[in-house]
Amino acid sequence: MANDASPYAPVAQSARPVYVLNGVSKSFPLRGVQALDTVDLTLHKGQFSSVIGSSGCGKSTLLKIMAGLIPPSEGSVLLMGQHVTGPRRDIGMMFQQATLFPWRTTLENIVLPIEIRDGKGAAKAKHEAALELLDLVGLKGFEDVYPSELSGGMAQRAAICRMLISEPEVLLLDEPFSALDELTRDFMNMELQRICIERNATAFLVTHSIPEAVILSDVVYVMSPRPGRFVDEVTIDLPRPRTLDMITTPQFGALVDRIRSRLDKGAFL
Repeated sequence: MANDASPYAPVAQSARPVYVLNGVSKSFPLRGVQALDTVDLTLHKGQFSSVIGSSGCGKSTLLKIMAGLIPPSEGSVLLMGQHVTGPRRDIGMMFQQATLFPWRTTLENIVLPIEIRDGKGAAKAKHEAALELLDLVGLKGFEDVYPSELSGGMAQRAAICRMLISEPEVLLLDEPFSALDELTRDFMNMELQRICIERNATAFLVTHSIPEAVILSDVVYVMSPRPGRFVDEVTIDLPRPRTLDMITTPQFGALVDRIRSRLDKGAFL
């Protein structure tokens, strides 16, 4: 097990809080839907957390509230001590599809958020940082390639660069690799872990995959069916860096079984 001085040590609870959600609920009165019910959540600096639950339980709604895309009906969302009332530069988001613009090169796609917010001059000034990110994710030499020439995994790596170019405090991930084949998904999960470790990133992942949540996370939150609320908080005490070989270990299997059992019980809460 890594010691506290190691970059692979589990996140200490003394690490500063980044996100703090208190009593977050969300209802859609016109549809007669209560999506979330009193969600409390604290994410610490450098922590990788996941939320897992059945389809329609409110996971993506929670992520949209955290991103400032929709407001909560009740409760508060604070990022770095400031209320989240809309999209912010210190929030990075990544979705199931890479959504790269086909008429822009990889490099141009990566700096697009900077160009939209601050203009072409600011985007050009970020080219060197973008090239460093491409090197980080193994896409060095692909900066002038168009999306049609990239594989699915390569496009998602480019999307990671686009998310990181603004140096966000937190990464919000909505099943970013679910559309990829299993082998590519495993590879991308290991790449995501490496990038988060190297940048000491705070990440929050929405997923339907229990093994994916366990292999990536320090903490897994289990959400009940709608109205969504946390019914368990599972600490994943596997050493870092995680490897795919861990999936076959009894400790990993026990963690998967605990989460699956809690999901089954959650259906009746």
